[in-house]
Amino acid sequence: MFLLAILLFSYCQMSQQIQKTTENGKEMLSNPKLVLVQGTLNVVMKQNVTLSCLSEPGSPPVRYTLFKHNQQVSALNRSDLMPALFTLTISSASDMGEYKCKAEYNNSSGGKYSNSLNITLIEPISKPVLSSPTSQAKKGQNVTLSCFSENGSLPITYLFFKGTQNISPQKTMQKREAAVIFLFIDSLRDFGTYKCKANNSFPNNTKYSNGFNFTLAEKFKSTRPSIGLTSTVNAEESENEVIYSEIELVKPEEEYINFCVIRREEEKGNLEDPDLTENTCTTKFLQ
Repeated sequence: MFLLAILLFSYCQMSQQIQKTTENGKEMLSNPKLVLVQGTLNVVMKQNVTLSCLSEPGSPPVRYTLFKHNQQVSALNRSDLMPALFTLTISSASDMGEYKCKAEYNNSSGGKYSNSLNITLIEPISKPVLSSPTSQAKKGQNVTLSCFSENGSLPITYLFFKGTQNISPQKTMQKREAAVIFLFIDSLRDFGTYKCKANNSFPNNTKYSNGFNFTLAEKFKSTRPSIGLTSTVNAEESENEVIYSEIELVKPEEEYINFCVIRREEEKGNLEDPDLTENTCTTKFLQ
């Protein structure tokens, strides 16, 4: 009985060994593994990507072929047990898509295919637009601000600022839609300059919106005529931007003017520091 068990064990081992060899005596190839070894799968134009293809176990020489959507891209013969390396230069949209590799012995039929890797193009974002359903507000009013980049690969992350201070947690949008925040106008200090910034996985591509200002809508009666002046210089066309808000009448016998001088500083290579404005606001009562 013991001898029979030994014979059965030996027979199973021999069967397994036979199954692992081909008709020409070589060890059967396993499904190769396709691995990214240099670069990223989310790429920009002119970027290099290196893929590795290896079947273990196997008896060299082994022929490795790289395919994109079932179309042959390149082929290499390896006479050792090292992987085949395929370097791609992404030069057009046609280089994007699903890649696989195939391992096979020369002059043999069949072969084994690897897992797939998908290469996608990252597009830079466009300049975001900051907007609100209303441009006028008064104390005690709820308002909204929306920030939206029309172009660029998703996801896109947005951040809102008032002056140089961020006023909300960053919002990452997985769909092509605007990021929205809600504000409560509590005092005249809330009538500063708002901006937002947007970025995605495209390297060194943070962009900022133009400034947005709410106009004070509340009016008061006065024995003197109402006087108002608003002047805005586009922040992208001038180094300085001066905004004068309306003169507001507080009482019949007195009025004040609230104005801001906004100085714009250019970005100096640090994209983490927002290209925002420095506000100096002053309220003066007119006699």
